Amino acid sequence: MFREVQTILPLFIGFIVSAVLGPVVIPLLTKLKVGQTERKEGVESHLQKAGTPTMGGIIFLIAFLVACAFFMGSYPKIVPVMVLTLGFGIIGFVDDYLKVVLKRSDGLLPKQKMALQIVVTTIFIVWVWMLDSSVLEIRIPFTGGYMLQGMAVKVIGTALAYFVIIGTVNGVNFTDGIDGLASSVTSVVCVFFISASFFLGGKVEPAGAAMLGALLGFLLYNSYKAQIFMGDTGSLALGGFVAGMAYMMNLPIYILMIGLIYLVEVLSVIIQVTYFKKTGGKRIFKMTPIHHHFELSGWTETRIVTVFTIVTILMCALAAFGL
Repeated sequence: MFREVQTILPLFIGFIVSAVLGPVVIPLLTKLKVGQTERKEGVESHLQKAGTPTMGGIIFLIAFLVACAFFMGSYPKIVPVMVLTLGFGIIGFVDDYLKVVLKRSDGLLPKQKMALQIVVTTIFIVWVWMLDSSVLEIRIPFTGGYMLQGMAVKVIGTALAYFVIIGTVNGVNFTDGIDGLASSVTSVVCVFFISASFFLGGKVEPAGAAMLGALLGFLLYNSYKAQIFMGDTGSLALGGFVAGMAYMMNLPIYILMIGLIYLVEVLSVIIQVTYFKKTGGKRIFKMTPIHHHFELSGWTETRIVTVFTIVTILMCALAAFGL
């Protein structure tokens, strides 16, 4: 019963804090004119969203950290997750600030953003080495719990962590493009992490519950038609959260399943850019990331969010079976 209470409480704390912050933060960001700028070459229907407050990720990021703070003493393994989530959230905040406040259209330069992501990832890796290097061992799906272990695995896993963490963060970033999409998909992923933590004894379920509650509170304002967007502040923070939770339970491979939508979003961009360059301007998709392809194919934003969320539910169920 104690563990169940330790999960329900952060869920409700995260939800309440997020829900309460919405009516405070949205008018504040509106007053500060921290509005979204839509590209003219983007989806035409999105032009009407110009001026909608962005950087809203601070709502659920604060809610997540507040909810976790009550349980970090009893659950020390959630601290690295908080650090990784906050670290990437700060990078996203700086990027958003440069774009929407200082009006630097490109925000952080790609090299700057990558350098900062490497720094945050390094802090996380050093932290887990000091806390418990077994975090870098890898659980293999559908093998009855078989683990790749040993010093060699930890060394290789350290190098792999940079690819997995930064790749996941940017995958979630690409997924954030229509109202409620990244929030809804990641809410389902949170449920998987809570369940996996209970099943595996991962001792990070309060963090999963805190983020689930925070995202549900944020969805009150972020679902179609959104009153606020999460911006890079939110999407990068969510990527850090997903990667951090996966690593604290030795589940980096499972991101391929539970984060299938993130992966497809990234691959669609890579495929489109590569094909465009190789063929001198031809395209496979109408627009990428791929959710925009479906928009231009006549799907409503609500339908895309629903379908992508259903896919995530199914893949999380498959991943749970593979534990």
